[in-house]
Amino acid sequence: MSDCVFCRIVAKEIPAKEVARTRDLVAFHDLNPQAPIHVLIVPAQHLVNAAAADSEAGERVLGQALRFAVQVAAQLGLSEGGFRLVLNNGPNGGQSVDHLHVHLLGGRRMTWPPG
Repeated sequence: MSDCVFCRIVAKEIPAKEVARTRDLVAFHDLNPQAPIHVLIVPAQHLVNAAAADSEAGERVLGQALRFAVQVAAQLGLSEGGFRLVLNNGPNGGQSVDHLHVHLLGGRRMTWPPG
């Protein structure tokens, strides 16, 4: 999708501070971090949100994204102390970019409720 900022980051048309990349996923630092470590895990395939992933193919994408997020957390040294994974869905869920993504937050104690 040519007007999607995350699609353009995946295509390397827009620079991002990448942490890791596979054929299907890209992890990069968030431009507006909400924790000392705030990385976004973005599938290369454009899906608007988690609700759009309600299919067998979407299930694979979500599973791969979560597994990749755990691997990136380990790479960043977050496994022992812990981390938070967040999926926002739609405007009322706090989603600001219409491309499925997982937030990986760490480097400090997370509080509850989150906001």
